[in-house]
Amino acid sequence: MTFRLGEVPTTFPYSSTTFPPLSALAQLPHTTHFHDDFLTATHRMPSSNSYTNRMASAIALCAVAASSRRALVSAFSAPSTMAAASTRTTRPSSSFSFPQISLSSSRLFSTTEEVDPGVVEGTDLRVLKYPHPSLRAPNDEIADEELTGPGCEISKIAKEMFLVMYATNGVGLAAPQVGINKRLMVYNEHGDPKKWMSEVIMINPRIVEFSEASDVEQEGCLSFPDMGGDVERSKWIKVEAQNLKGKKIKKKFRGWEARIFQHEYDHLDGKVYIDRLTEDGRKEIQPKLDELIDTFGEGGAL
Repeated sequence: MTFRLGEVPTTFPYSSTTFPPLSALAQLPHTTHFHDDFLTATHRMPSSNSYTNRMASAIALCAVAASSRRALVSAFSAPSTMAAASTRTTRPSSSFSFPQISLSSSRLFSTTEEVDPGVVEGTDLRVLKYPHPSLRAPNDEIADEELTGPGCEISKIAKEMFLVMYATNGVGLAAPQVGINKRLMVYNEHGDPKKWMSEVIMINPRIVEFSEASDVEQEGCLSFPDMGGDVERSKWIKVEAQNLKGKKIKKKFRGWEARIFQHEYDHLDGKVYIDRLTEDGRKEIQPKLDELIDTFGEGGAL
């Protein structure tokens, strides 16, 4: 799974009646998709003149691929800039929700979009492209006998899936995407191999409850290169799954992590993100889908 503008967490420790300083950007997750994170934050900041100018500068910096979030935050932390922000900012305990501002485009270029890495060191697994039949095939539950903890075969597969996921600049990957039709998914909400403590392996997951409230964000998918579209998902979900030792786990996910889970969970049910696009959204990407179908040839599963 990959995400673009509007698809990263944008909640900060401020109230809706206060205005965050640019230093608040330091609280964004440090990910390989940093530019998406930063652009999302700028996109949702109030459109006062001073901030609009600074946001335009931020986007320009992203366009030339500044090396890190902290470098950008530092660039905007000059005393003259921060003094103006600090005069109208407090830090109450409730969360700040950025209002929308008008931009000329809803999708901005990012230098960290998904890539096809080809051969990935340490694994023979490859991301399968639509319309490969494995993306639509049934996926078997993993038996308890296969779950004996770190070092078991499923553990090795999960480790290799992470290698492929990171190589493609993704944040999540489901087993059928690499030709293994089992109910297994992996993800790291930061998309950063250095943040390995955030790696999640879900075995035989299922959604047991989901919110009626939903939101719409743009998604992409490693199996659908160079395309994306708006997808509606539940804001929160409750899930049950097993870990590598077969132990049952229960989790509640919200926002960004809930969206990642739902995207990968769809793969385990033979669904892909294009199934959730609007009619107009599907028409927009149909030419690229047709190219993938022609490249794959006979036997594709649409």
